[in-house]
Amino acid sequence: MASVTLEDVTKRFADTTALSDVSLDVRDGEFFTLVGPSGCGKTTTLRTIAGFEDPSEGVVAFDGKDVSETPVERRDVGIVFQNYALFPHMTVAENVAYGLRFRDPPGGVSTEERVTDLLSLVDLEGFDDRDPDELSGGQQQRVALARALAPGPSLLLLDEPMSALDARLRENLRRQVKRIQRDLGITTIYVTHDQEEALSISDRLAVMSDGAVEQVGTPREVYRQPSTRFVAEFIGDNNVFSGTVTDREDGVLSVDVNGETVRLLGDDHATGETVAFCVRPERLTRDATQNRIGLDVETVEFLGETTRVHGTWNAFEMVVRLDDVPDGDSLELGFAPEDATLLR
Repeated sequence: MASVTLEDVTKRFADTTALSDVSLDVRDGEFFTLVGPSGCGKTTTLRTIAGFEDPSEGVVAFDGKDVSETPVERRDVGIVFQNYALFPHMTVAENVAYGLRFRDPPGGVSTEERVTDLLSLVDLEGFDDRDPDELSGGQQQRVALARALAPGPSLLLLDEPMSALDARLRENLRRQVKRIQRDLGITTIYVTHDQEEALSISDRLAVMSDGAVEQVGTPREVYRQPSTRFVAEFIGDNNVFSGTVTDREDGVLSVDVNGETVRLLGDDHATGETVAFCVRPERLTRDATQNRIGLDVETVEFLGETTRVHGTWNAFEMVVRLDDVPDGDSLELGFAPEDATLLR
């Protein structure tokens, strides 16, 4: 397998800068996800790793070796595209075997054995003679995955492979992709705009915006400790506030939020400084004894296992998750200082 390093990679198209000083380290055998909104640069990053795009500046390295000028066919990568890109005139088995036309199967097995093993791996035994148009979207995507894996690449790249599938099928297929990646131990870089998908499938992820990396971390780190306002607002529901530091003592900040004081953990902000912070919806509870706030309820959404409440407090829009449906037009809530995260 392979590790992947990007060092200060910039990519320009005429007058447009698609990537700006992107630096990443993807570990050997890791499932690493690039996530962000449309146009943030995640697909351009993937294409630069694959070799479809040359960096305008910076270095792409596999296992410490600079491959910035190595053509895509010599980078030992398997690629799965959003649109499957199956050959309609070939059977399932012929599609999977296509990647072996220019390379012997790994492990010294025959092409037929390799195809059979891969179709078993993606749970498509017995589909050898089917045509692509006889398959569902999820089955076609699994054929595309098997084809990408056929030559035994050191690196697997997946560009929004599930965006065309319905929600339930996406959920099932992403579990299958994660199982296959874990079983093979293959280094995998995955592109998606779906935050839930990124959190559920990744060992680590990079959140991107405007051609730059905002934060890299485990799903738990990125969700619980977003480093920037963009990450806090993009990854999951969140409540973001701003206020002015009025006091600092023993690692605790007093912050004035439109006339009300809340206390947060932090010691690197000066009195009079404006700060932004966030509190996740599930961290706002009725029984909290600190940082009490009164929420003016606007809408209530019953979601089965939880209830999502939208409202306002001190001119800030908020969202809260509760176990039950609240009564009345207001809620008394609170949060502990350690449940708030200061943002850049």
